Amino acid sequence: MLVAVTIGSCIEGSETSSDTTTEAAINDVYDKQFVETLEKHLNAVSNKDLDALRSTMSPNGNMQLILPGSEIINSVDGFMEYHEEWFQNTDWTFETKVLNTEIDNNLGIAITEIIYREPERNGEPYFNRMIVSYGLEKLNDQWYVIKDHASSVEKSTDN
Repeated sequence: MLVAVTIGSCIEGSETSSDTTTEAAINDVYDKQFVETLEKHLNAVSNKDLDALRSTMSPNGNMQLILPGSEIINSVDGFMEYHEEWFQNTDWTFETKVLNTEIDNNLGIAITEIIYREPERNGEPYFNRMIVSYGLEKLNDQWYVIKDHASSVEKSTDN
């Protein structure tokens, strides 16, 4: 990157080019950090790891969890309490796939597909295929999850 910036500054009229090159390199780093934070968050849920999950949460307490059929949970503490209770049941699995992301300087969103499964609910295997959107905010050069909005697409109980 230093070579690209140095060469760019030696070429007439290339200030914009070197600025763009530097900005693109910075954006690549932020994009990578965004995806790493999102993956850490998703893996923390899949692995029922409260410490890893908390590390992806905003230090200023901003968080909104929106689930079907539930009132909005509006804080990191509420989010963690919800997950602490949920993680006590260890029979479920949580498969994730990132469908797309939009990442800006300080805010980004990710759309994911999640399949939640329980081996048995009311005598039958259960699944819930959801589309979940996550909002992340960058504070002090670190990304944090601040929004989690799940929408059910298909459930085994829909049949």
